[in-house]
Amino acid sequence: METERDAMEFDVVIVGGGPAGLAAAIRLKQLEAEHGREVSVCVIEKGSEIGAHILSGAVMDPRALTELIPDWKERGAPLNTLVTEDRFLFLNETGGRSTPQWMLPACFKNHGNYIVSLANVVRWLGQQAEELGVEIYPGFAAAEILYTDDGAVRGVATGNMGVGRDGQPTANFQPGIELHAKYTLFAEGSRGHLARQLFARYDLAKDSDPQSYGIGVKEIWEIDPARHEEGLVMHTAGWPLPNDTYGGAFLYHFENNQVAVGYVIGLNYTNPYLSPFDEFQRYKTHPLIRRFFEGGKRVAYGARSITAGGLNALPRTVFPGGALVGCDAGFLNAARIKGSHAALKTGALAAESAFEALGADRSHDVLESYPKAFESSWLHDELYRARNFKPAMNKGLWMGTLLVGIDQVVFKGKAPFTLHVDKPDHEYLKPAAECTPITYPKPDGKISFDKLSSVFISNTNHEEDQPVHLTLKDPSVPVDITLARYAGPEQRYCPAGVYEFVKDEATGADRLQINAQNCVHCKTCDIKDPTQNIVWVVPEGGGGPNYPNM
Repeated sequence: METERDAMEFDVVIVGGGPAGLAAAIRLKQLEAEHGREVSVCVIEKGSEIGAHILSGAVMDPRALTELIPDWKERGAPLNTLVTEDRFLFLNETGGRSTPQWMLPACFKNHGNYIVSLANVVRWLGQQAEELGVEIYPGFAAAEILYTDDGAVRGVATGNMGVGRDGQPTANFQPGIELHAKYTLFAEGSRGHLARQLFARYDLAKDSDPQSYGIGVKEIWEIDPARHEEGLVMHTAGWPLPNDTYGGAFLYHFENNQVAVGYVIGLNYTNPYLSPFDEFQRYKTHPLIRRFFEGGKRVAYGARSITAGGLNALPRTVFPGGALVGCDAGFLNAARIKGSHAALKTGALAAESAFEALGADRSHDVLESYPKAFESSWLHDELYRARNFKPAMNKGLWMGTLLVGIDQVVFKGKAPFTLHVDKPDHEYLKPAAECTPITYPKPDGKISFDKLSSVFISNTNHEEDQPVHLTLKDPSVPVDITLARYAGPEQRYCPAGVYEFVKDEATGADRLQINAQNCVHCKTCDIKDPTQNIVWVVPEGGGGPNYPNM
C-alpha cells in the first residue's frame, strides 16, 4: 500500500523505550547539557505506554544506573528492596536440597542488588528522559528501516494505523510517519523485529556463535504475609525438567507481600512435546514451592524470550548509520540472569559514541568508538567471565552444573578454555517419533492455571481487524512439516495459546489457526519454529500486553 508519509528529522532516533533505549536518550541529553551543544532525540515505543512491554525477573544490579544517574535514590527511582538472602535449591519430585553458601559461585550472589519491577523502573527512566527534553512517542511501532542511497540506515518508519485484516485501509486509517536521523539506535529487546533484518543485511553475526535463547514465563503473586520473606532471592534447578534440558526457576520476594515467580527454559530443548508454560505451572505444585503460594492471589502474568548466548554470540553491534544496544544485540549475562544493567551501560556507551560523531558533523557512518568503548568497559570483563555459562548448560543439568562450577568457582571465569555453541536453537528439536509425549496435570485454578486465563491478566489486546502479525513464509509448512514431523510444537512452545491446529469442518483436514490477539510478543515462535517459517512482524502500535508491575 503506497501512501504519502510525513517525515520528522532528528539527530538520533531510538527504537524501543526499554532500559537500553532510555539510557541512550538520557545520556545524549546529559551530554547536551555538559557541552552546550543541542542534540534532538526521539524515542518510539510500540507498547501503549513506556513500560507496557517490559518483563524481567528482576534482580537489578544498580552499577550502570548509578553511573548514569548518580542521585537515582534521591530522585525516587523504584529500587526499594535490597536482597537480603540468596538461596539455591536442586529439586527432585518430592523434595530438594539446598546448596551451601560457600559453594555458590559469585554469579549467584546478589548482595548489593535490588529486587524490582523493571517495568516501573523503566517508567521512572521515561520520566527522567522527558524532563531532559527527550521526545517519547509510545504506541508507535517501528515497522520499516529506511536507508540512504548508499545503503546506510537513515531512520525508520512507523506502521500504518487502521489497516484491516484484508490489508486494506479502514475508516480509521492513518499513514505511518518517517523518522529520519543521523544515527538510529535499535533497542527493541530480545529478537528484535528490525534487528533481525539488520543482521541479514549487514551480516552482523558472521564472526559469532549462533545466538542462544530462553523463554521466561513469569507471574506476580500477592502472598500470605506469614509466608513472605522480603529480600529473599531463591533459585531452583532440577524437577520438573529432565536432566538433559536446560532451565530453572526464580522466586523473588519484594515489597508489599509480593513474589515474582518465573521459569526459564533454554530454547535448545529437543522434545517437541515439551511446553514451557505447563512446566512452569507444574513447578509451582512442588511441595517446597507451593507453600509460598497457598492462600495467595496471582495478580500478573507474562512471558518473554531471553537472549542468552553472551559474549561468544555477540554480533557486530555497529553498521552504517546505527547501532544495536541492550538485548537487541544480546548483552545479557545469563550466568547472573541479569540484563538490565548491561542494557543501561550499552545504551549509554552508544549515546556517547553518537554524540562524539555528531560533534564532528558526521552522519550515517559507522560508530566504531562504541564497540571499542564496550571492549574496554567493566561490562566486557563481566561477560568474558560468564562466556562459558550457556555453552556449558547446553550439555544438560548435571554436566552443565559441573562445568559451570569448575569455570566459576575454580577459575573465577578466567578458564584457559572457551566453550562454544555450534547450532541455533531451532535445529535441536527432534522428530516427534523419536520422543516421548509429556502428560501435564490439569491446572487446579488455585496454584496452577491455563493459558487463556493467564493471557487475560496480562492485559493483552490487539485490534481485531488488523493484519495477522505472526506471518508464515509458506502457509503449507505448519500442517505438512511441523504437524506431521514434529507433532505441532507451536501449540506448546507458545505461552499464550496463539497457535492451534483445528479440523476443517467440511474436509476434516488439519489447518493452523493463529489467534494473534493473544500474542504477548515473547518472540518464542520466531526463534523455535524448526522450519523458521514463522516470522514475527510488528503489529499496530499500542497492541500487545500491558504489564502493570512486571
